[in-house]
Amino acid sequence: MTPQGWILILVFVGILLALAKPIGLWLFALYEGRRTPLHVVLGPVERGFYRLSGVDPAAEMGWRRYAVHMLLFNVVLTLFTYAILRLQAVLPLNAPAMSGITPDGAANTAVSFATNTNWQWYSGEAAMSNLSQMLALAIHNFTSAATGIALAFALFRGFARRQTATLGNFWADMTRVTLYLLLPVCVLYSVYLIASGVPQTLTQQVTANTMEGAKQVITLGPVASQEAIKMLGTNGGGFFNANSAHPFENPSALTNLVQMLSIFAIGVGLTWCFGKAVGNVRQGWAILAAMMLMFIAGVAVCYWQEAAGNPMLHQLGLAGGNMEGKEVRFGTAASSLFAVVTTAASCGAVNAMHDSFTAIGGLVPIFNMQLGEIVVGGVGAGIYGFLLFAILAVFVAGLMVGRTPEYVGKKIESREVKLAVLAIAVLPLAILGGAAIASVTTAGLAGPLNKGPHGFSEILYAFTSAVANNGSAFGGITSGTPFYNGMLAVCMWIGRFFVIVPMLAIAGSLAAKKHTPESAGSFPTTGGLWVGLLIGVILIMGGLTFLPSLALGPIADHLSMIGGHLS
Repeated sequence: MTPQGWILILVFVGILLALAKPIGLWLFALYEGRRTPLHVVLGPVERGFYRLSGVDPAAEMGWRRYAVHMLLFNVVLTLFTYAILRLQAVLPLNAPAMSGITPDGAANTAVSFATNTNWQWYSGEAAMSNLSQMLALAIHNFTSAATGIALAFALFRGFARRQTATLGNFWADMTRVTLYLLLPVCVLYSVYLIASGVPQTLTQQVTANTMEGAKQVITLGPVASQEAIKMLGTNGGGFFNANSAHPFENPSALTNLVQMLSIFAIGVGLTWCFGKAVGNVRQGWAILAAMMLMFIAGVAVCYWQEAAGNPMLHQLGLAGGNMEGKEVRFGTAASSLFAVVTTAASCGAVNAMHDSFTAIGGLVPIFNMQLGEIVVGGVGAGIYGFLLFAILAVFVAGLMVGRTPEYVGKKIESREVKLAVLAIAVLPLAILGGAAIASVTTAGLAGPLNKGPHGFSEILYAFTSAVANNGSAFGGITSGTPFYNGMLAVCMWIGRFFVIVPMLAIAGSLAAKKHTPESAGSFPTTGGLWVGLLIGVILIMGGLTFLPSLALGPIADHLSMIGGHLS
């Protein structure tokens, strides 16, 4: 580890904390439906959309209606994407004449992008036309991100409102988030990326003469526009197979820092927005403090292990950090930081090969995802997932003090606790169940390219990434088969929507309750004791997934590496 590496990490955290309030203020304006400076230009567009679609933005929805509209919207978009991918060969903007995607591959990709997972079994530059990249995939980068933020707003209203049956309007939330946040920021972000050297063109291929006199076909395309929403919306699907390790997606150390900041930006803003929504911004700062403590701990472990290097190479007299699978222009510090950022959020973009990390270094990204990606987390998904753990934490606190638990003025009763446990339990059941099936079937065992503990880690990472809606790949696994395409698609759908529906039910239940003012007997939920309790509950619940898989994969991998006989 070097001073420069730690300076990078501290600068990243400092900028992030400085962005929390400004971004939170903008999000709060959208949450309340207030006018922003952009309404002068985009207000007519918003109203035009409502007229064309027949939506009344003032018509509030109960949690069931909100959930139904959200599900129908995502099902229709999934089917639309599936059709585009299957018909790719006969659609325009396909200069290399790429064939249509196979049924299992198209289904996996459609579900992947609809759920904000963006898992890619394919190489983007070799499988997707420009039209597929822009219409079938990039559209989901906006809609899945907007869906997550809209759902977070619905839960905020559940905590903030009193004795009401409604949580807002799904279509109004989606429209405002897309028009006044995602689109304008991505336009500016794309211009910055273009200026930094990221391509933005409809030319799909150019031929270059190499120094050796050979001809090389170089893939181009509308990369900058997709890269911007890929990061800001915590999507992660790369235009190229190498993702953010590719110089056309991530040219320099500065773009690398900006991309990491953009992954977390909306997530940290939503913590402040939550505090503002419930009338106590300290609640938001407490949540952000718990997130940052877990994040810094993960970065420290990952960076420490990657800087320490591979024990087997040390035995051969080769000292230094682990640079296998990393870009020289980033090094161990920026690569370790990126790996923790992208898996603490539900982004899935990578600037290094996680399969080449040390065993413990690669353990941190897995652990982040198995916690449910709530350490900042995906846009919207991170904060509503974190609040599920907050409900459990106040329940535990209530058991200790012997009174009905309260959180931000709402009584937390058995219904909310049961629904929170149901939503949280989805992750360990789907991750461990999917990995178990893959580990004992012929089709599943044909996937990993390594044997022993490391091969199991590759399987475990794939199912963890799918259920957590992350999308990053450990690498070293052949996942583009009917077995893995089908299994992972099911896991992605479960990981997204089997959490959302119970969460909305909690929001509906909370909105119907009256406000309970704090009293002398209330457990404080803004101080250090609360932050510590939150982290403890999260780590215990995360252990439901983490501990059963720990010895079978990363730890066994680490021990065999130390012993010098890695399979």
